[in-house]
Amino acid sequence: MKLETNRMSQGTVKWFNTQKGYGFIDPDDSGNDVFVHITAVQNSGLNGLNEGQKVTYELEEQRNGKMAAVNLEVVE
Repeated sequence: MKLETNRMSQGTVKWFNTQKGYGFIDPDDSGNDVFVHITAVQNSGLNGLNEGQKVTYELEEQRNGKMAAVNLEVVE
């Protein structure tokens, strides 16, 4: 069961590896790094993320109970 917080957050891509299929975002609110999976990136209409890129995202609880970024948008 996935639970969404529906609150947009903003952060900077710490690193993202397309071949491994995941990466992490450093949130602007100084919280813990946020996991982001390639499927969330692709579902947002993006091909990948670049280190240092500013993004907005929502947090969603995954099946394993951990939070992950979804509904990503690149901040211009």
